Amino acid sequence: MPSDLTSRTGLGGELLAEFLGTMILILFGDGVVAVVLLFNGFGTPSLGLTSSSASWLLINWGWGFAVMLGVFVAGTISGAHLNPAVTVGLAMKGAFPWRKVGWYALFQFLGAWFAALILWVEYANGMSSVETAAKITRGSLQSATGPSQFFFTYPHNAIGGQIVPLWNAVFDEILGTFLLVFLIFVITDARNSPPLSNLAPFIIGILVVAIGMSFGTTSGYAINPARDFGPRVLAWMVGFGQAAFPGNGINGLGQTFSWYFWVPIVAPLVGAIIAALIYNVTLHPVLRDKFEKIPGAGTEGRTVRDERSELAD
Repeated sequence: MPSDLTSRTGLGGELLAEFLGTMILILFGDGVVAVVLLFNGFGTPSLGLTSSSASWLLINWGWGFAVMLGVFVAGTISGAHLNPAVTVGLAMKGAFPWRKVGWYALFQFLGAWFAALILWVEYANGMSSVETAAKITRGSLQSATGPSQFFFTYPHNAIGGQIVPLWNAVFDEILGTFLLVFLIFVITDARNSPPLSNLAPFIIGILVVAIGMSFGTTSGYAINPARDFGPRVLAWMVGFGQAAFPGNGINGLGQTFSWYFWVPIVAPLVGAIIAALIYNVTLHPVLRDKFEKIPGAGTEGRTVRDERSELAD
């Protein structure tokens, strides 16, 4: 294992790809959120562009592009999981070795943390400016949902001001991640007319846009433990305190939530496991029996590579 870890053609190269791909994912994903929160999406009130519907679409598309670019970076080398939930889902599906799961998750987390560090350097002045203008003290309950906090997710408010209850946020993360992982399986299954490898990153990016548009408002659609946990650790290190860990916060109407940090970690893993179990007993056996022995996807967790030259499992 040590030699494999240092091999550019073995696990070491795959982990480097996961680190860099996840870093790109978070740089562009959290970066677009920072633009919306700190600079009002480059909009002005006179143009009618405020941090509402237009900026929400900007965030949706920004995250879709972020996923696409991250997958392009790592796809050929590691399969571009970029998400511990995807890695666990592939392992549950039997398409990825369990012995690699912990390593992939670690380097996905490190890539997300490092991207958050870069964004903190980039936007430190903007964050301080917004906190001063909004009279918010970093580390307070208000800072968890404040206009300078673009690192981690939290339960949102419905129209009328009621904060999303914890159970609803858990369900939302399970559902969003289920859709992500299940549809990645559908998109990349070589028996199911998959896109060519150079088109798959774009299709998966569109999938993330669709999830954000349809299910992103309840809890911020983390759907990725590394995406939330890595930047959350960085936020804790730069002063967000209880807002980051254990994840305490308050909305504008004084409604509080607490111990939220585990939700974007545990719920996506549950969603991914459910997706793998359902796929394995529904579409996978149907496609296997219908197209038995047809060249198809490999068995090593390649989510985007064009591997139709290999026999399907």
